[in-house]
Amino acid sequence: MEIIAMDSHKHYSQVCVQDTKGRFLCEQRISHGRGNIFDFLTRWKQGDSVAVETIGNWYWIVDEIEAAGMLPRLVHAHKAKLMLGAVNKTDKLDARGLNKLQFAGTLPTVWIPSSDIRDKRELPRTRMVFANLRTRLKNRIHSVIDKYGWQNDFADISDIFGGKGREQMATTIKKLPPETAYTLKCLLKELDEVCEQIERIEKRMKKTFGETEEVKRLMTLPGVGFILAAVIASELGDIKRFSSPECLASYSGMTPRVHSSGGKTRYGQLRNDVNHYLKWAYSEAGNSTAVNHKRLPARHVSKLYSRIRSRVGHAKAVGAVGRHLAEASFWVLTKKVDYKEPKLKSFSSTAI
Repeated sequence: MEIIAMDSHKHYSQVCVQDTKGRFLCEQRISHGRGNIFDFLTRWKQGDSVAVETIGNWYWIVDEIEAAGMLPRLVHAHKAKLMLGAVNKTDKLDARGLNKLQFAGTLPTVWIPSSDIRDKRELPRTRMVFANLRTRLKNRIHSVIDKYGWQNDFADISDIFGGKGREQMATTIKKLPPETAYTLKCLLKELDEVCEQIERIEKRMKKTFGETEEVKRLMTLPGVGFILAAVIASELGDIKRFSSPECLASYSGMTPRVHSSGGKTRYGQLRNDVNHYLKWAYSEAGNSTAVNHKRLPARHVSKLYSRIRSRVGHAKAVGAVGRHLAEASFWVLTKKVDYKEPKLKSFSSTAI
């Protein structure tokens, strides 16, 4: 049996192979190309574990490890670096360090989604890219109009990109300098193309995710529509990999940093070393609650938002709602039931 570790980069991977006694059997650099890693791993016994760090191009590397009959172990790069605490850093030392953690049984690994889940994730993730581009284009168009003081032309129009807004836009463009008018037309044309692309992706998402039980269950959560439900379902994958709702909330970035010492506890901002797509989804659902909390005051999330906002402000209130929704997602998917409003137990304020 061999222990194998790969310190992977964009164009190559540094490999370290050791036996169970820690003796080095092979250390070399493998240039990246389809089949190169597979050919190298077939030299060793099938069933051995191969540690590889989480980098941007790990998909195909894991595929080749599995094709070679090996067991891929995707490493949490930041945690591994903290655990090793190495002063010097080279590719060879990094690969050896991963093997040290494997020998000690302390290698920090993360879940590897199946190829089907990885493929489906690209739909909502790519839609988010186009949605961000749409926002940037709209902001740019607003800034062009504001620069020349024609914002009053749209004073009575709620959406300047709607039907009435586009009619007024054609009139406003004629008032602008020639080059500015030309660039504004380019921005509008690009915006239309981006919106059409988003619509095409959403149609494909409905075919891919629309009939799944998980998405239908998640859509019963307050503030969660089809798009957010599809993002949450694809990013969570198998709900059984989470042992508790608190673990899911932490993975989603909905728990604050905590510093507790000497009898004093301070809560900081939400964590960043998390799944950013889930954090975005639950934050969007929290913001939706913030927008509608006066219109739907009887909902638990509306009461939660109002109570937290009165004490610590809007941002932390949105985070609290997001955490509630993340934990609710765990129960909805685990028990396979629709979301129900929590029933809070009443108690006496004098009972301690």
